[in-house]
Amino acid sequence: MSAAAKLAGAGPAETSVAAALARIAALDGDVGAFTDVTADRALATASALDASPAKGPLAGVTFAAKNLFDIAGFATRAGSKINRERAPANKDAELVRRMEAAGGVLLGGLNMGEYAYDFTGENVHDGPSRNPHDLAHMSGGSSGGSGAAVAAGFVDVALASDTNGSIRVPSALCGCFGLKPTYGRLTRAGTFPFVQSLDHLGPLARSTELLALAYDAMQGPDAEDAATTTRAPEPALASLESGFADLRIATLGGHFARFGEPDCFEAVARVASFLGAKSVVEFPEAARARAAAYVITATEGAALHLERLRDRPDDFDPAVRDRLIAGATVPSPYVAKAQRFRRWFTEAVAKVFEEVDIVLAPATPCRAPKLGQTTFTLDGETLPVRPNLGVFTQPISFIGLPVVCAPIFLDEGLPLGVQIIAAPWREADALRVARALEADGVAAFRKAKL
Repeated sequence: MSAAAKLAGAGPAETSVAAALARIAALDGDVGAFTDVTADRALATASALDASPAKGPLAGVTFAAKNLFDIAGFATRAGSKINRERAPANKDAELVRRMEAAGGVLLGGLNMGEYAYDFTGENVHDGPSRNPHDLAHMSGGSSGGSGAAVAAGFVDVALASDTNGSIRVPSALCGCFGLKPTYGRLTRAGTFPFVQSLDHLGPLARSTELLALAYDAMQGPDAEDAATTTRAPEPALASLESGFADLRIATLGGHFARFGEPDCFEAVARVASFLGAKSVVEFPEAARARAAAYVITATEGAALHLERLRDRPDDFDPAVRDRLIAGATVPSPYVAKAQRFRRWFTEAVAKVFEEVDIVLAPATPCRAPKLGQTTFTLDGETLPVRPNLGVFTQPISFIGLPVVCAPIFLDEGLPLGVQIIAAPWREADALRVARALEADGVAAFRKAKL
């Protein structure tokens, strides 16, 4: 029996999922977003949804998860060669389970930078996840497959992780909406870690409504992740259309007004103009915050991988391996100093949020670089691409602030992103600002023309 005949009597969810799977089969060979496709599971889930009278808030919404999320029956590879030898996961990561419980349909696992230590989306083992808007360009990392899957129209929502910017960088480069919640807001149970004190999980999506729906579905305490908040869930969907008139909004200056190409600042200016944000504030010592984030990232990441580094150094991406080895040599007083500064920076930024509710900043210093590009020029300096795509994101995740990345298309070229940054636990405020931008067309998702 042909596929068309099998689906002749299919319901809307099964029909939609079959179309998504067909698009992935036809086009992902060029994009490289997926590492695993769960076609049989997806069609079975969709068929069950069509047959059930009870419909969850995400009924029929397609999603996929970065391959550091456990997916039952698959080895959780975290972008690595070594991890693909692990035994298959015997259950799904908790956020995957919650998405399905709300009616979402899982389509598979997504490509990523090795062990999440990447900003480019280029994986030496699985190949790069390419930018669907121009396949010669980067998707961003380390959640490159997540950004690419949404931008290519393969899924409605993609789950990802963000340690130093790995939701926001792909969101910006691929032109998707992305949410990095407050540190501890969403459980990390059932995921492969990178830097426990910095790791966040969150969604990318083609609209703010889907972003809010997914975020609301995934909230809730979880004893399996000690960092997860015990705060009651604070849904964002109900206030999504509330506008921004009651919010004090400013643009971030200082560090966030340097080290970028003119287009990235033009994107922020467009957003600020629409929102009437005329004031400029600074996060003091933001450059030092970025440096301290590097120290903590390198040392915690290295500690996680010491045995693998000792036993199988040749099975790493050399760029990842060398940074982890360097992290293992950082003297402990440097780490203690970085952690002390983190406390100081948290308090200093909290004072800024006594005066404002939302601050705006670029998400990346430029549009997506070309695949294989190793340097670019920012603020008159020639700098390596891989670490410096996160120049504007690292100081924010360093202290766990919630951020929505809004996609901005200045022209018909590649997109940019603007960070909408809120005080801790104020995700709903950032989301309603992003929704207002979307409603007016200032921020917009465009499915790539593949």
